Amino acid sequence: MPYIDRDLKNRILQFSKEYVCLLVSGPRQVGKTTLLRHLDPKRAYVTLDDLEERRLARTEPSTFLSLHPAPVLIDEVQYAPELFSYLKIAVDNGAEPGAYWLTGSQAFHLMELAQESLAERTALLHLPSLSQHEIYGSGDTVLFSTELADLRRREPCGTPTDLSGIYERIWRGSMPGFVSGKFSDREMFYSSYVSTYIDRDVSEMMNRVDKLRFHDFIRAAACRVGQMLNVHSIASDVGISDKTAKNWLRILEASDIVFYLRPYTNKLLKRTVKQAKMYFFDTGLVAYLTAYLTPEILAKGALSGAILENYVVSEIRKTFYNTGRTGNLWYYRDKDQNEVDMLIEQNGHIYPIEIKRTSNPGSELVKAFEILDKGPLPRGNGAIICTREKLTAVDAQNFVVPVWMI
Repeated sequence: MPYIDRDLKNRILQFSKEYVCLLVSGPRQVGKTTLLRHLDPKRAYVTLDDLEERRLARTEPSTFLSLHPAPVLIDEVQYAPELFSYLKIAVDNGAEPGAYWLTGSQAFHLMELAQESLAERTALLHLPSLSQHEIYGSGDTVLFSTELADLRRREPCGTPTDLSGIYERIWRGSMPGFVSGKFSDREMFYSSYVSTYIDRDVSEMMNRVDKLRFHDFIRAAACRVGQMLNVHSIASDVGISDKTAKNWLRILEASDIVFYLRPYTNKLLKRTVKQAKMYFFDTGLVAYLTAYLTPEILAKGALSGAILENYVVSEIRKTFYNTGRTGNLWYYRDKDQNEVDMLIEQNGHIYPIEIKRTSNPGSELVKAFEILDKGPLPRGNGAIICTREKLTAVDAQNFVVPVWMI
């Protein structure tokens, strides 16, 4: 089974020379531990999935650290928040850079713990599921940008494909266990993933959750990827209260199953909507939850446009994470129905992106970009990301970018 090289590795090695603690968060089974153990196979390793180790870390954190001296990799550290105060003591006592590598699958909670106890002592990185570049590309990863020079730089790093190839990538998803060939049965892989997620993460974050209904809830959410969030609609489908639906959505977000694009707004852009748009971290999971059995059926199905948008937004987001950045990513929609699928705020500019399931986009698709000129930030180059196979342009300020180039 081949090891898939990860784009984040250079940032991990760089920051490990500068910070005593390195914390890598991300969804379950995206390869956090595999990556870190590959980068330093001689480093001591302990996982808090081991209940005895977890008990010791929680009740006797000083003894735990004495039994597992640096340099050490501590896996699933969110299970023992008591460790962070003792890690701070170790840092204050002169621990060397790279002494503690930590992983966890509850990003928000982990960042809060690290910032409270280890501010300015910890490098916080996020490992997403495999990127398109990691699976199908070559060379070094490049932060996505709509500047022509940057598009030219990334063009030779991708592997061109057509519409059917794009939907094959979307349907297969980005989970290392399946993509690498470790597990061959896709249905069984995703079924086990969802069951394990509900049995472990959800049950630990919420007492007495109705597991069957929560499974239905995830499916209902998956049917709405790329849409503005309507909590009441999801709640009604599942037969739960709006309050419960909000709580369950917080769990999905906290464990990195879903993420949101927030609406871009300011005082100069009035009448903008307030709802966020929801996406899943892995389109393979969406295809499984919505029961699309083949990529061909998915490409023709009702969800084909929305799941393509989910794929593109997720892949652009990954280029930020994999270069050690977070990125200011938004979308725009106002009450006059003007909409831009995605905005990247960077370098004092706003860069608009439209995502379409077409190979021949027209100039009318960039018309909505002009509404952004009323805002405070100058508008940078825009892009239509679509299923066209070659890079081209609508005009000098707006490019047509193939999905395979992200």
